[in-house]
Amino acid sequence: MAGLEPRVEYLESFRCPLGGLAAGKPRVLCHGAEIFVSTGSEFVYVYDQEGRLLTAVYRFPGQVWHLELWAPRRLLYVLCAQKGIYCLSLDQASRSVNQGDGDDRGSEDGQPPCAAVPVHPDACLLPDDTLCTFTVVDDMLVTLAQGPARWKVQLSDCPCPGEDARPRGQIGEVELSTSSPLAGAPGEPTAPHILPVLCCVSPPGSSALQGRTRGSRGCLLEQALFGLLFGVDASLLESPVILCGLPDGQLCCVVLKTLVTSRLSPGDPKALVKILHHLEEPVVFIGALKTESLAEDAEDTHPDCLVALGHGGRILAIKASWDEAGTLVPELREYQLPGPVLCAACGGGGRVYHSTPSELCVADLARGRASDRGPGGLPSLLCPAGLGICSVVTLSVSCEVPEGGARLLALSARGRLMTCSLDLSSEMPCPTRAAVADTGQKIKELLSGIGTVSERVSSLKKAVDQRNKALTCLNEAMNVSCVLLASREGPRPISCTTTTAWSRLQPQDMLTATCRLENNSGLSLDRGWALCVQVLTSTPASDTDVAGSATTYTIPVDRLGPGDRREVTLPLGPGEDGALDLPLTVSCALHYSLREVVGGALAPSESFKDPFLDECPPDVLPEQDGICLPLSKHTVDMLQCLRFPGLATPHTQPSGLLGPVSDSVDTFLGSLGPRSEPAGPASLRAKFLPPSVATIRVSAELLRAALGDSHTAGTSLGCATLQWLLAENTALDVVRSRRLSSVQGVAPDGTDLHLTIREVAVTHLCTAGPMQTVEIQVESSSLASLCSAHHAVIGRLQRMVVEQAAQSSSPPDLRVQYLRQIHINHETLLREVQALRDRLCTEDEASSCGTAERLLQVYAQLRSPSLLLL
Repeated sequence: MAGLEPRVEYLESFRCPLGGLAAGKPRVLCHGAEIFVSTGSEFVYVYDQEGRLLTAVYRFPGQVWHLELWAPRRLLYVLCAQKGIYCLSLDQASRSVNQGDGDDRGSEDGQPPCAAVPVHPDACLLPDDTLCTFTVVDDMLVTLAQGPARWKVQLSDCPCPGEDARPRGQIGEVELSTSSPLAGAPGEPTAPHILPVLCCVSPPGSSALQGRTRGSRGCLLEQALFGLLFGVDASLLESPVILCGLPDGQLCCVVLKTLVTSRLSPGDPKALVKILHHLEEPVVFIGALKTESLAEDAEDTHPDCLVALGHGGRILAIKASWDEAGTLVPELREYQLPGPVLCAACGGGGRVYHSTPSELCVADLARGRASDRGPGGLPSLLCPAGLGICSVVTLSVSCEVPEGGARLLALSARGRLMTCSLDLSSEMPCPTRAAVADTGQKIKELLSGIGTVSERVSSLKKAVDQRNKALTCLNEAMNVSCVLLASREGPRPISCTTTTAWSRLQPQDMLTATCRLENNSGLSLDRGWALCVQVLTSTPASDTDVAGSATTYTIPVDRLGPGDRREVTLPLGPGEDGALDLPLTVSCALHYSLREVVGGALAPSESFKDPFLDECPPDVLPEQDGICLPLSKHTVDMLQCLRFPGLATPHTQPSGLLGPVSDSVDTFLGSLGPRSEPAGPASLRAKFLPPSVATIRVSAELLRAALGDSHTAGTSLGCATLQWLLAENTALDVVRSRRLSSVQGVAPDGTDLHLTIREVAVTHLCTAGPMQTVEIQVESSSLASLCSAHHAVIGRLQRMVVEQAAQSSSPPDLRVQYLRQIHINHETLLREVQALRDRLCTEDEASSCGTAERLLQVYAQLRSPSLLLL
């Protein structure tokens, strides 16, 4: 086999997925100068060898599993996954060229791409989502369908040209027994990993295979072997026989004419099916070839050997031979070839071509070239020879060269259509006869072999580079994680700060949060990093059983180098109902996606992988496919959301951001004269009831110690306290410049809120005399706004007391009896609140008004206690 170096010529390149084409579904058919190519996608391509260009591209509604061409009528039969069989007339199909549809295939020679012609659903000849393969015999359509527990061979009549496109009815059907149950739930079979194989075998003189193209599943068999395998009835009837190769390894046959008559004279269905052999591995190819050399007076020149090839490399050869008694018997012999087998084809001279992920091989079953041969004529050992071509997913023997060569038509896993010319002569050419002109041809052959090896090396290099990049990204992510986790105390090298402001993003004013991500470290945040911002609302005051809602925003960080910063602005509210549930919690964190960075490196990217195995990589990633590093947590309360229209001068007032939005129509109607006030509960409370007040008293000494340098000699303690409360409000600069101790603001819902700070003296608490305190008073006509502002002030004071607790000295001498009396009064008010709330649940609407009024009075007393923060 030393003279089998192929001469490879690339014809065309088709689009393929990232991991390469999977074997089992791509097909290549050759008819004259036309080549029909299916890559397993929804496209079928027609390539002209003479013009060296694509002439048509057809788009089918599903993945193409199998196709056959009926040459006399120029009809293309196509099986689409989960759809059925479509029939396309090539003479009537459009072959227009369109520049705009150039993504359907790739071209390396720069020629314009061919537009895809969609196939109309009316072209569906046999709609059936269980069909796995088919073959065309005369005017009949033989299909193999996957049932809930068994395979079914079905025979239907095909329409003639000009008739109705639908089949004229089912002629016969028979079930095939299986050694193992099919996958999938009962009644809902799933698509098989390896498709079954159908092959039509006819006796000599039969017209069943007329018009078949190269690459179609069909062959003639010599009379002796045909009768031994399928019986006298099939020989006398000259009936074609359907061979079925199943994924469980069975090789069985059905005589076609007995299947036709089974409906007229029903009998035992098992008698229609004959099991020839069991390969114990999925059958991927069935064919026939001629092993005997032709004599001058030979009459039967048809193939004399039936071949079946399994996915694992096991090959079965069946041939008619004479036993010791002189009786003609079938000889069955099994061999083992390298696997897994991606595709196979039978050629002239008794040769079988089969492709593995690493090599395209040829095995010789002919008598004249077998060195070790058994008594029946089949060799006892097969030694396949490699051709130096890898990753061929479908194969067809296009024609035989007269000088003892062969020409193969192949499609690689990278979607490249190529022809392989082989010199199969047993005699090697004499080196002394090599002319200088042949040197260039040999160089081309060497370069072709180098190109094949280069394709394999580039695929491996791409996989190694992808893994190296993934390891580099993981190393950088580990460094970032260590830096953030090591700096929990003090300033962080990677930080995120949040500020709030009012802006006009919609027809109404919108409170927005701006998150600023700063990278002050020496590391970079590259692919895989994302900034996650979670906005958590508080529990509504009206319904404490309902938890607050959380909204998470994920913003990819494309590249954030050392010293870079990035800002993201997000809306906080109010919502469609105009309500803004305060306080809000804005949490920022960095998320690193392991699946985005490492997932691609774990997937097998070699184009010569075993396509019949699971395409998904092993799930080595954890369920939580990323790491999360918290950065900051910011609370947005009422004091940050207040707006102060009266502080800004008319020249500096930004329109639309100082208060609730007023409609231009309402403004016009208001200028015409007085109009009726709205009768809502909030408006009535603001008009007829006094505003609600909440008071908090804090020791002046505690405030001076907490404010520190911010309380200068020229600023009163009341002004410094107000500036401290509004430190995160956008109006802080105006309050500081005017040295205000009282300010009138507007809450997010449009109600007024008055904040007053003044110094008072408490005389009855300390035994040493009056004590200087600061009184913080919050006043509003809206109870909701008052409660939110009161909650914000209390929160700031609590944090201040915790910070100063370890530094402050011992408290002054207090009147214990006075404190005890205040505490007793406070508990009495709380008990009265509980009693009043219980009474409201039982009283009617008329008598509950007095109870509600008293409840409001008690709440007002609780919001103005006589206690003091020391």
